Amino acid sequence: MDTLTLTIGAILFSATSLIYATIGEILTERSGILNLGLEGLMMMGALSGFAVCYHTGSLFLSVLAALIVGAMVASIHAFLTITMKASQVVSGLSLTIFGVGLANFLGARLGPESNSFQLTGLEAARFLQIPIPFLHEIPIIGPVFHQDLLTYFVYFLIPLSWFFVYKTKYGLELQAVGENPRTAEAMGINVIRTRYIYTIVGGMLVSLGGAHLTLSYMSGWNENKTDGRGWIVIALVIFAMWDPKKAILGALLFGGISALQLSLQAGGVTFIPASFLDMMPYLATVMVLVCLTLWEIISKRKFGAPASLGVNFMREEK
Repeated sequence: MDTLTLTIGAILFSATSLIYATIGEILTERSGILNLGLEGLMMMGALSGFAVCYHTGSLFLSVLAALIVGAMVASIHAFLTITMKASQVVSGLSLTIFGVGLANFLGARLGPESNSFQLTGLEAARFLQIPIPFLHEIPIIGPVFHQDLLTYFVYFLIPLSWFFVYKTKYGLELQAVGENPRTAEAMGINVIRTRYIYTIVGGMLVSLGGAHLTLSYMSGWNENKTDGRGWIVIALVIFAMWDPKKAILGALLFGGISALQLSLQAGGVTFIPASFLDMMPYLATVMVLVCLTLWEIISKRKFGAPASLGVNFMREEK
């Protein structure tokens, strides 16, 4: 029983950063913009959140910095793809290379090998797990109510994002822009502005997911901190079928695999090679994509991707 309880807590803890990034990318792709720069965005969010926390000791400023940096980096992608009509695939991949390289370069002085790195200083300023009285003592599901503030916020973010996308006027406009931007424009919706807004807002959430890694999940900074999570998020968006409420299912699945991997390694499991354990989350990503593709072929149904996803919008001259 204790093992099950600890496992549930570890899965939720591991899935938080993935949920932020997945919901952010769902909002972006719902507007018709494909952003493959998630790895770079998460790296920049992880670095900016940690760097501000390290130098100021303020968690509020750290989260704010991660959101601002995410907005700035996502704005680059928005400008290239929406205004300049550049290839969304090329722009996203360039953003990943740029973000990962810049974060590793700027974070070189913050790693464990640096003289300026002080673990004690970091431990004094990080998101700690806060138990909710009485609720955290419930058998089995108690860990759900014994998490950090960023994880608690996810509990509200998931239903709010679903309600926004499917039950509000602005959410319906978002779907219209992603499905048929020309029709949306004819209905009086500003397609350019809508795509800019959700590309930037999505980038902020992705960056916040990266910040959770350095401010809570694996406090501290090291090279390639996100460890490929940005690529996993791209698969999670497909797994969720662009539905915010389904994002938690995929995130918990991959979070569980990551938690299992860490538990096995910490437990000194020797009959399974460490390299195989490291690749488990990514192997699961490939398997999910294969299963979804087979399901699409057998059922003859589409995943539900926005019809204009990845297609640049050219406004007609009046």
